[in-house]
Amino acid sequence: MLHIALINHKSVYEEKDKRDGRWVLVERLWPRGIKKEKIDIWMKEIAPSNELRKWYSHDVEKWEEFRLKYREELKGNKKVKDLLEIVKKEKITIVYATKDYEHSGARVLIEYLESLIL
Repeated sequence: MLHIALINHKSVYEEKDKRDGRWVLVERLWPRGIKKEKIDIWMKEIAPSNELRKWYSHDVEKWEEFRLKYREELKGNKKVKDLLEIVKKEKITIVYATKDYEHSGARVLIEYLESLIL
């Protein structure tokens, strides 16, 4: 299945580019060494809950269960609607602090948002 990304993503440690649109940080904790000016919107409330984040602890063995649990959290999260409204109006880039995007909350969030858009 061909997947076409509707929402861009980048590590918060990458360089910001004017083509990125607004940077939306989706981490519960502020990333080390990042100045506030670099981020346009911080949506910490949309990130995995502290309990889920601590349980997962980036353990790839827990990846599938983490994805399911985080998607359940997103279903009841009012910030999802707020983020969808922004996505409809302007270009954004979801930014994250983890080194492993493929097993990150940011990836789950983007997949979830795109499922709502399509």
